[in-house]
Amino acid sequence: MAAGAYVEFARKAFAREATYRMEVFTLVGSLILRVYLLRSLWTALYAQNAEPPGLPLHSMITYATVALLMSLVLEVDGTRLIRERVREGTIATDLMKPISVPIYFFSDGLGQTLLHALLIVPSLLFALLLVHVDVPPPQTLAAFAFAFLLGYGVNFFINFLMNSVAFWTLETFAMQLIVRWGSDLLSGQIIPLMFFPGALGRFVFALPFAAVYSTPLLIYVGIIPASQWPRYFFIQACWLASFGLLSLWVWTAASRRIVVQGG
Repeated sequence: MAAGAYVEFARKAFAREATYRMEVFTLVGSLILRVYLLRSLWTALYAQNAEPPGLPLHSMITYATVALLMSLVLEVDGTRLIRERVREGTIATDLMKPISVPIYFFSDGLGQTLLHALLIVPSLLFALLLVHVDVPPPQTLAAFAFAFLLGYGVNFFINFLMNSVAFWTLETFAMQLIVRWGSDLLSGQIIPLMFFPGALGRFVFALPFAAVYSTPLLIYVGIIPASQWPRYFFIQACWLASFGLLSLWVWTAASRRIVVQGG
C-alpha cells in the first residue's frame, strides 16, 4: 500500500484526538500544575541537601520541565489498539486488509503524537511563567532532538511488545502497569539516573529505559558532552534495532497464532 494511506491514518488519528478539546485543555492544565509542584519539590530538596556536582538547581528544574514536556509525546500509546482489537476479535479482519498492520498502528499513534507535540508549545509558554528553563546552543538542541527521536522509537517498540502479548493472554494491563512504574523510575523521567550510586547507577544506565528519557535529557542539560554523543546515539540505535527485530519476531508468531485459531 502507498505511503499516502498511512499518512491518512495518521491524519485521522490527529483529528480524532483533537475532538476531545476538554481533555486537551485538562492535559495542559495538569502539566502546568506538575511543573509548579516539581519546581517546589526540587527547590526544597536542594535547600536541605548539598547540591550535586554538575547539576545546579536551575539545571535540575530545566531537566524536570523538559522531562514533563517529553512525556506529553512519549506517554501516547498507539499500540494499545492491538490489545483492544485482539479482545474484540477484530484483529483477524485487520490482518486480512491490504496494509501492514504494525505500520498502521504506528501511523495511528503518530497522529495522536503530533497533536500532543503541538500542545508542548502552549505548555512551554505557561511553564516559562513559572520556572526558569535553560535553552542550550542549537547544536545541542539538534542532538537532543535526534536522541529524542531514537528514544521515541525504542518506546514505541516496548509498547508494541507489551500489547502484542495480548495475542496469548488477552489482557496486558497488569504487566503494562508494572513496566510503566519501572520505566518512570528507571528511565530518568522522575529522577536523573546520575543520582543513583555506584553499581546501581551503572545498572540503570544499562537498561533500555535510559535510552528513552535519560539520554536526551542529559544531552539537553549538558551532562553528556558533545564528545560522547556518538556513543550514546549508538547505544540508543542498538536498543532500537534489538526491540524492532524482537517485535518483528513476536508479530510473526502472533499472526500465525491468529491463523491457527481461525482455521
